Amino acid sequence: MVDRDAGPVGDLAGQPGAEIIEADLEGNAPWPLPGRTFAAVVVVNYLHRPLLPRLTGSLEDGGVLIYETFARGNERFNRPRNPEHLLKSGELLEAARGKLQVIAYEHGIDDRAPLPGVKQRLCAINAASSPDRDDGEPEPRPVFPN
Repeated sequence: MVDRDAGPVGDLAGQPGAEIIEADLEGNAPWPLPGRTFAAVVVVNYLHRPLLPRLTGSLEDGGVLIYETFARGNERFNRPRNPEHLLKSGELLEAARGKLQVIAYEHGIDDRAPLPGVKQRLCAINAASSPDRDDGEPEPRPVFPN
């Protein structure tokens, strides 16, 4: 886990498979994970557009990106309200285009969430080594893997 304040997840420290890195990803400090790739990258309620290429590039072959954050229209519900901190329609899809195979995408009002609002959600796979089909598309993957 990478966050500028690791305090809220401090109870994970020392747990098997858990690595906590305290870093400000928006500052001028170097990328805290140089040369590393991951089986999964999960982003929730966070948007810093300059990181999008870094995040998609941090996936190992077959790695999964799960991304959920607020989108335009959220200003009617709660924070964030600044349009610069809200995704534009289809923005996560555009970040994945040509890099990842999109498995699922949603954009709309989620009034059941702990933080209700307008959300965008993306689940996509780094299919870099998938054999290309004649039409240039990656091979389809099972919707319900075994």
